[in-house]
Amino acid sequence: MDQALFTANNVWMLVATVLVFIMHLGFSALEAGFVQKKNVVNILFKNAMIIAIGLLTYFICGFNLMYPGMNEGGFFGFAGFGIAMPADNLAAYAEGNFGIYADGGYTYWTDFIFQAMFAATAATIVSGAVAERIKLESFLLFSAIFVAISYPITGMWKWGAGWLDAAGFYDFAGSTLVHAVGGSAALAAVILLGARKGKYQSNGSIKPIPGHSMPLAAIGVFLLWFGWYGFNGGSVLSADPVGVSLVFVTTSLAAAAGAVTSFIASYALFKSHDLSMVLNGVLGGLVGITAGADLMTPLAAVLIGGVAGVIIPFSVVFFDRIKIDDPVGATSVHLVCGIWGTLAVGIFGSKAGLGQLWIQLYGTLAVCAFSFIFAFALMYILKVTIGIRVSEEEELKGLDVAEHDMNAYSESVEQSAYQLSVK
Repeated sequence: MDQALFTANNVWMLVATVLVFIMHLGFSALEAGFVQKKNVVNILFKNAMIIAIGLLTYFICGFNLMYPGMNEGGFFGFAGFGIAMPADNLAAYAEGNFGIYADGGYTYWTDFIFQAMFAATAATIVSGAVAERIKLESFLLFSAIFVAISYPITGMWKWGAGWLDAAGFYDFAGSTLVHAVGGSAALAAVILLGARKGKYQSNGSIKPIPGHSMPLAAIGVFLLWFGWYGFNGGSVLSADPVGVSLVFVTTSLAAAAGAVTSFIASYALFKSHDLSMVLNGVLGGLVGITAGADLMTPLAAVLIGGVAGVIIPFSVVFFDRIKIDDPVGATSVHLVCGIWGTLAVGIFGSKAGLGQLWIQLYGTLAVCAFSFIFAFALMYILKVTIGIRVSEEEELKGLDVAEHDMNAYSESVEQSAYQLSVK
């Protein structure tokens, strides 16, 4: 491969890695904004630990479980612990081939760090759904095991040349393999954890528990949208100008359409201009386009994002009615819109067709089923051993004080904000 082309590819992949890393800041801000003031430190602590745990567990076994370099078409594969470079790749380097494989366009180390940024995202999705009532240690143990084992196994089925890849399943950047995986785990965890105290009343009514900072939540969504250019753009796996440009356009249009249709649908349902619905509509559009961002025309991207935006308010209402308490809407955004985006590959774009739609359907169902069962079993084991839920007293007090012995905002800051509002 030409040295200049290799350098361009490798630099773009590293830039995309940085953008995906910024998404973790976006998740942190979004989740912090959507929880009550008394739980902000806790949610930020979890997000900080998730990226650290994700990097280490992906280094120890996740990367080589997901990309085993053997057992093509299989269900499992493993190439050893750590990311020590295999001898055949070292030989390729010695011969002047700078890529991972014979046709690779970036280094082995770039591949690892880019994929590692994706891995932690699945646990981050769970973080928001179980916010305000899960024990910190239980969540961290869950995250470590889920990212180390479950996420790489289902990822290997497609991206590691496993059985779904052999069947023709397509998921460009992870509508199912990242987002629906995290959403499935979130759903399993919330079922076992139960709702926050006071959320669902004995008379059947639902009591809203608003987040403490919509500005912070909005900043988080804009950071996520910004980072998504690396999430999807980096999944081109090269600096190909046509491919990256197309993905930027389809990603942007889907997000915009998701915001607009969520705004319209939520107003029709609630007769109010709900900012939280519009913010999640943006994210729903982004999740929806992620499976086929490189296959779609701009118009198809608008349709996919638009449908995802409509899904959001209806899905949020549905989960509330069945008493699935998800403070940030992670199950709606990542699970439901992730499934929709994966199915959309069989409806729109260059791979559209009944055969492809069938493959997309059973592929995403298989991945979601495995992820849900694994997460449910893991969380159940934690529940019957060390417990997964804080006490009612700790929940009412807030996890910031109960588990961290600190507050997100000092009294002087709150007093200053009050004085400014009075003026």
